Amino acid sequence: MSMPDTSRNADLKARDLAHFIHPLHNPTLHANANVWVRGQGATLTNADGRQFIDGLAGLWNVTAGHGRTELAEAMQAQATTLAYASGYAGSSNQPGIELAEQLSRLCYPAINHFFFTSGGAEATESSIKMSRAYWKLKGQPEKTKVISRIDGYHGVTLAAMSATGLSIYWPLFEPRVPGFVHIPSPYPYRYESPAGTSQGVAAANELEQAILREGPETVAMFIAEPVQGAGGVIVPQDDYFARIRDICSQYEVLLVADEVITGFGRTGTLFALDHWGIEPDIVQFAKAITSGYFPFGGIGISDTIAETLHAANDTWMHAYTYSAHPVGCAVALRTLRIIKEEGFPEQAATKGDYLLNALTSELAEHPHVGDIRGKGLMCAVELVRDKSTKQSFDPSDQVGLQVNQATIERGLFSRVKADSYLLAPAVVVTTEQLDRAVQILTESIRSVVG
Repeated sequence: MSMPDTSRNADLKARDLAHFIHPLHNPTLHANANVWVRGQGATLTNADGRQFIDGLAGLWNVTAGHGRTELAEAMQAQATTLAYASGYAGSSNQPGIELAEQLSRLCYPAINHFFFTSGGAEATESSIKMSRAYWKLKGQPEKTKVISRIDGYHGVTLAAMSATGLSIYWPLFEPRVPGFVHIPSPYPYRYESPAGTSQGVAAANELEQAILREGPETVAMFIAEPVQGAGGVIVPQDDYFARIRDICSQYEVLLVADEVITGFGRTGTLFALDHWGIEPDIVQFAKAITSGYFPFGGIGISDTIAETLHAANDTWMHAYTYSAHPVGCAVALRTLRIIKEEGFPEQAATKGDYLLNALTSELAEHPHVGDIRGKGLMCAVELVRDKSTKQSFDPSDQVGLQVNQATIERGLFSRVKADSYLLAPAVVVTTEQLDRAVQILTESIRSVVG
């Protein structure tokens, strides 16, 4: 049997360092990079031929798994028929029309009109511009401010970055866009509520207090992930979003659900606010709608917003060259078929429960495991110095980074947020792969913190 060529990854990595600027560019962190050359199901293979479990499904997006030939075939068929057409007024394409129709049937009942982008950050930008346009058309042009949450992630284009509540993304790019306000996350493990008020309601009331501080007449929208993803897989309390919906309605603030990660089944329902029985005014999506096979995203708007936009009979000057890209729409349509035929919400619910139970069984008693949490196939394990006080490790200890490196050495590739290890594999992940991921993470935590 021939031995693997262990020089190929090193050669490609050297060429990478010579010319390639990465989205989170850090040459030191990149020194031990893997150059991926193949994917299959829930696994990735690097240039040396070594296989890893893809613990975060790419970046939360490859929910259908790698190597889906039907998505490649949909891409080829559309590209050879009509590779591109403008989506501007006076121009349309059949895949875009069919995708909007299908999403109308699948999405929240009051959301039946859709605008398409190339990804999640552009969806955030589109939500912001749609909200501002809506309030101007309603005769309230001063309603422009955006409220979001600490630990929320909404992308890193300039306005989206200003909404993102992870401050590590800000310093090199200040000043941020004015008119963005952040409130605390509901974060059940760490949010401290006043006596006599449930934690979820108290956390939601942070929104009301912020609206009153800013002036309701100035606030256009509140944007929130149903489950905060990059911020550490923060699952809200069951009474949180019902109160949020009431506050937004009371003060005429649009509720924007950022379902870029949670949309299309990952949390166990097709769209995640269904867990709590409420509807947003705008929903934004990306990632899983094409399973990462084509850069694609968008927003859906309520009938009320759509009627206002249509009644104005004026141009929404948002523009966008690649809106409703026919190839992207074709891939999205094929992905939606897979999601339905293979029951992704049901799979994510079942496999997510299995993963959370396995993590709890292995790690709940560990003296440095403070919290194990999840919703559907999104889970996190948070490490702490002192379990009784929830005291975190000092950032200089780089415990999360060490654990992440240890998991990579053992064949599991994912990400950390500070000292929280995140797991959100493809929905097609096998039980055996989930067991192996839990085993690797358990071994890695013990190797780093004992």
